[in-house]
Amino acid sequence: MNRPFERLIVGYKPGTAEASSDTAASDDVKSKGKSVHRRMSSGAVVVDLGSKTANADSAIQAFKSDPDVAYVEPDLLMQPFADPNDTEYSRQWDLFEATAGMNVPGAWSSTTGAGVTVAVIDTGYVAHSDLASKVVAGYDFVSDASRARDGNGRDADPSDNGDWMKAGDCGTDASGNPSPPSDQNSSWHGTHVAGTIAASTNNSKGIAGIAYDAKIQPVRVLAQCGGSTSDIADAITWASGGTVSGVPANATPAKVINMSLGGQSSCSTTYQNAINGAINRGTTVVVAAGNSNANVANFTPANCSGVLTVAALGREGNKAFYSNFGSRIDVAAPGGETRRGTDTPGTITTPENGIWSTLNTGATTPGSETYKPYQGTSMAAPHIAGLAALLVAKKSSLTPAQVKDLIKTNARPIPGTCSGGCGAGLADATKAVNAIDTTPPPSGGLENTTDVAIPDRGAAVTSSIVSTLSGNASSAVKVGVDIVHTYRGDLVIDLVAPDGTAYRLKNSSSSDSADNVVATYTVNASSEVAAGTWKLRVQDVYSGDTGYINSWNLTLQ
Repeated sequence: MNRPFERLIVGYKPGTAEASSDTAASDDVKSKGKSVHRRMSSGAVVVDLGSKTANADSAIQAFKSDPDVAYVEPDLLMQPFADPNDTEYSRQWDLFEATAGMNVPGAWSSTTGAGVTVAVIDTGYVAHSDLASKVVAGYDFVSDASRARDGNGRDADPSDNGDWMKAGDCGTDASGNPSPPSDQNSSWHGTHVAGTIAASTNNSKGIAGIAYDAKIQPVRVLAQCGGSTSDIADAITWASGGTVSGVPANATPAKVINMSLGGQSSCSTTYQNAINGAINRGTTVVVAAGNSNANVANFTPANCSGVLTVAALGREGNKAFYSNFGSRIDVAAPGGETRRGTDTPGTITTPENGIWSTLNTGATTPGSETYKPYQGTSMAAPHIAGLAALLVAKKSSLTPAQVKDLIKTNARPIPGTCSGGCGAGLADATKAVNAIDTTPPPSGGLENTTDVAIPDRGAAVTSSIVSTLSGNASSAVKVGVDIVHTYRGDLVIDLVAPDGTAYRLKNSSSSDSADNVVATYTVNASSEVAAGTWKLRVQDVYSGDTGYINSWNLTLQ
């Protein structure tokens, strides 16, 4: 033991005299040269050692050798968890501030991300001592050697060779203007994202990572002028443990993927297929909403089905001026604002309100390591990826749908304003982690995570779950519903049993203008056979708002 203690806890075996008689226990302890401090409610006795020590091996061995003793252990002193000693931790308002912080420190007492790999599908990784011990083997999926700047195409080295660009390097935009319009330095974006997720913590330097015992798998897809859909889709497949032709198998598949990237488009079949495969392999996919202050429905892969789409908040708790919004947002997280929305683009006027993380000083090629503040939904997404890692580390059997549900159900209201929709609210790490112990996930894997669009004032739509359970359903069937909709009062929701019997879960209401339905309903379905196809039926009965079934789950017995 490396901490001093002054007492032992000794448990005697049932049926022994010492287990029930204070006199017998006192005599036994005295025979070993010690004295009884008190008896505990459990029946064990607390033994005084006479002084504080970090080593009581002889006393402990004396009790261990006694055939009447069931166990003996030091009566250790516990201390409150102090703030991490990382030198930049005080700047990480996004982790701990009451207004718009994500309430991360309270989660660390029960999970720190150990055993979970998080793939950062991004620009790759530039060496940084605050991340070095966390990095596992990744891969470079940039197939265009000229953009990759590493002299070849795909390879096993995910190092970030810099994404700097000269004006016009990427051709011209739709208006014929050079793209980019001006020279841009390397961003070292993937390294900044990685630091938020899993930077070393309590190492007396730098920042604290959210899931600081998790591992980071750098997967390079972004280089000069960005990254291609085909490369990114292959990266999603490989990172989650799928097979990609010509690429060695991933020895450490990720349980969480972070993608702080995107573009303006509908979700392509290529993206959706890759994401579906990752989710089916048990990997939670977290995606940044985008920084165009526009509806996320028009930006991919944030608008793909099954992903966890993240909007950004500023330090005051309002939607960040740049963040995309809309009904497809799942949750919000701190994204920071290194300038006010009215300040000149490209300037940094409020660095204290940004998200501080690991970076590099190099303008083009790598220089020395540093820490800098960034802003963006790219910074918000890794907060949620880190939280997902905390959840999976605490309960490895959680499915991606359950991870999403825990994060959304336990979010707290947006502290400021968010016009257009910021999902379930501001993610709360401590509440989500604690909910694992109090809210059991659906049994038997009975869930459906496929999105189903709900037409505005249209016909009812359904989402199905097939059960093979024997016997009847219970008198307290649990129906977990996650529906994204901008005016939930429009909705009528039923559970439909295999024989066609409908159980009303929610009526419409012209006065319920809140967004989304995230709730668990209880139904007495004891007269129903459990086996068969169960359906969630949803109908929008008023005009003016739309949405979709995001997921639902069913606990029948």
